[in-house]
Amino acid sequence: MRSPHRITPQPPPDDLSSTPHKPYRNPYDELAALAPNPLEEFLHEEKPADDADDAPWTPPNHRRGRRRRGRSRDRGRARRRFAGLPLAAKALVAVGVATAFLALGDRWALLYAEHEAAEKLKQQMDLSAAPEVDIEGFPFLTQVLDKRLERVKVTVPDVAADRVSLAKVSATATDVTILGDGPTSIKGARIGAMRGEVLLSFEDLNRELGASQVTFTGRGRDEVLARGTLPVAGHDLKVRADARIQRNGERGISTDIGGMSLQLGDLATYRPGTREKEGLHLSRSSADRVAKETAKAKALLSVPAIVKRLGVPDTMVREALKSDAKLADLTGSPRFVRDVMGLNLIDVAMGHPELLKKLGLDPALLKGLAQLTRPALADRLTLAFQLPKLPGPGTVALQDVTVEKEGIRVRLTGAGMGFGS
Repeated sequence: MRSPHRITPQPPPDDLSSTPHKPYRNPYDELAALAPNPLEEFLHEEKPADDADDAPWTPPNHRRGRRRRGRSRDRGRARRRFAGLPLAAKALVAVGVATAFLALGDRWALLYAEHEAAEKLKQQMDLSAAPEVDIEGFPFLTQVLDKRLERVKVTVPDVAADRVSLAKVSATATDVTILGDGPTSIKGARIGAMRGEVLLSFEDLNRELGASQVTFTGRGRDEVLARGTLPVAGHDLKVRADARIQRNGERGISTDIGGMSLQLGDLATYRPGTREKEGLHLSRSSADRVAKETAKAKALLSVPAIVKRLGVPDTMVREALKSDAKLADLTGSPRFVRDVMGLNLIDVAMGHPELLKKLGLDPALLKGLAQLTRPALADRLTLAFQLPKLPGPGTVALQDVTVEKEGIRVRLTGAGMGFGS
């Protein structure tokens, strides 16, 4: 770079009068005057064109360009970052991606196998809906290649069993051998051992046996109470019964129905059977009314068969029918009320409909009760069922039976079962 020349000022002449006076000027100021003023361009205002005055102002759209530039910058950064990783890190990323794809494929094969197994069980067991099949263990494909599954859980809802349907049958199978060549060609399975349980819910019992409007509840470990109403000859009678639950063989549950009774309001109680305490008997309140009301007492003593069952001497009966005082003496004793309550009206009053009407009983109701035998009533309240037979080989046996709050639960075991071809 060339250095500027330094200009040294000359001394003034000796004779100042002869030389005209010139003021001193700085040469740098002269150079600055020749240069353009940098503020002129900034301060200079150009007049816009006439068309520009009428056009409305709109902000420029830089978003699309920024997005494209931003995406390209992000991709470029990602490439540079991945390229900057060491070889070991790249290998780990590749292994992770491959593992994720293998796990996804393993889960897909598992879902496919569970679906196929559920469909085969539905067809072979003639179920209304496909069961839930859950194959445990990971990875699944290695188990398929080994043709052996660790554990398989099967849940079957609403299994028909005689008059009732089982709410749920759940089982866990172990030592399962796969029949087939791969996950997409599984033909069946052989089960080494199985454990499960059966639930017969009271809610289902109340719905399926609800024609008699009877509800079932548990009491104790093996007892079920039945309470509700039962229609007989146009009358709704209150029914009470106790059912004792027990295992019947390897595949069945039986119920011993006892304590059955039908209440005819506060008039009488019917207990099916032929023993002395069974049949139709007046309640204590009805027997008291017979003893206190003269018309009912005379109507009762007018039937020789009833008098014979009461064990009243004929002379006392004749005197009681002629004198109200003698009748009061006869019917006022506690023994008379007890004997009246012991009468089985089914046996002695079927031929005397007028007597039944005086006692407040409908003859048609007594006729319907006579046809309602103990086995017939017990059959309407029974909770017995049998497990359906398996379509293939193997055995399934019921174990202990327990009564719980939600229903009857039965444990079961099995071995050597096979499904599919």
